[in-house]
Amino acid sequence: MDGVLRKIQELALLHDKVDQRTVREKNIKLGLRNENGTGVFVGITSKGQVIGYEKVARGDGTEKVNPVPGKLYYCGYDVADLVHGKEKDGRVGFEEIVYLLLTGVLPTISDLRAFSLLLAKKRSLPDGAKEMILSRPRHDDQMGSLHTMVSAMHLFDRQPNSTDMNDVTRQCIELIAQFPTIIAYNYLTAKMERKDPKKLREPLQQLSAAENFLYMLTGEIPDRATAELFDTMLIFHAEHGGGNNSTFSTRCVSSSGANTYMALCAGIGSLSGHLHGGANEAVVAMMNDIKKKVKNWSNDEELTRYLEMLVDKEAGDKSGKIYGMGHAVYTVSDPRAVYLENKAGELAKLAKREEEFSLYRRISRIAPRLLKDKKGKIVCTNVDFYSGFVYRCMGIPKELFTPIFAMARVAGWSAHRIEEIIQGRIIRPSYVTSLKGKKNYKSLSERE
Repeated sequence: MDGVLRKIQELALLHDKVDQRTVREKNIKLGLRNENGTGVFVGITSKGQVIGYEKVARGDGTEKVNPVPGKLYYCGYDVADLVHGKEKDGRVGFEEIVYLLLTGVLPTISDLRAFSLLLAKKRSLPDGAKEMILSRPRHDDQMGSLHTMVSAMHLFDRQPNSTDMNDVTRQCIELIAQFPTIIAYNYLTAKMERKDPKKLREPLQQLSAAENFLYMLTGEIPDRATAELFDTMLIFHAEHGGGNNSTFSTRCVSSSGANTYMALCAGIGSLSGHLHGGANEAVVAMMNDIKKKVKNWSNDEELTRYLEMLVDKEAGDKSGKIYGMGHAVYTVSDPRAVYLENKAGELAKLAKREEEFSLYRRISRIAPRLLKDKKGKIVCTNVDFYSGFVYRCMGIPKELFTPIFAMARVAGWSAHRIEEIIQGRIIRPSYVTSLKGKKNYKSLSERE
């Protein structure tokens, strides 16, 4: 058996390599990327806009891409303004953002009250779903558990395959409400020595999404500062344009006419990858390795040498990546990371982790310069660099970092699913063949 598997792997490596000459000759957009690194336009959306550069026309008719400070917009509103607004009012804001993404408009006071109540009423899971969570084999793959349960939720829907807008909207709202409950129950069950349904706390209707998740996880209603910061984290992760991998996956599956459960599972599957949602866990693993291998955390030269080893694939996971650095669109800055750096500093003091936070800040200063010198790229610290540190200061285990990302992003996925169904055209790109010509068939007995 091992010999067959090894041969299949070797043949795949031999035949599936990309011929760079063909890529250039055919002008293939690998990764749906243009030569200058910008994304290929494949659709249109009103949900999110990510800005990290501007295009400037040259005298010869071509365009130059200039890096600019990053901006993130939800339905035309600057996310920084949305966060500032809810902080000024002294309230949570995730429910408001969900409403905005689904409708394209900010809710009135009465609309927000009614919508928040609707979400609160939808948070509880059917008894059958709880039984499925409790009966599953014990393991720690939380994204796999989330994928399984979201897929299984179609069993409790009388119209699971409907693409009528009434059903799709209902399904999306129900799943947005249920994601925190599913994630909390999955984690609690994985940690139980004996499966006990009484340990699965019912969500409380008077609490917000952020408060409820932390309550279900710990059994305690969180303090106001923690709840408001966690609420902001959900806002930052709720949407990021149609081009990010998980949202595009959701739109692609939605465009085929697949049901809501399958479409959102596509988003979950994409987000589980270490190059997407799993990057925050990769940052924590990298930082743990740095803390072990670098003796003097305050020595820039020692840190620089180790980061060079990471880039040269001589340290860490040998991927050549400094996790938490760089973004597909943002160049000069990621607005979410700018905000979190300030908040992380405040949290570090409360959690007595100032020395560790100082290490994060040093790396955030050294790594972009190093990557520009070694690879000629302008990169910035991204949201994943600080999000894991913030969660750890809150006492949230790393197994939940990516599921929390999904808990927020399901709002954006749902908004894009609805938009894709309304636009109504199946996504069907083309691939250029890598073969050079027709092959002559040989019977089985003639093959060597």
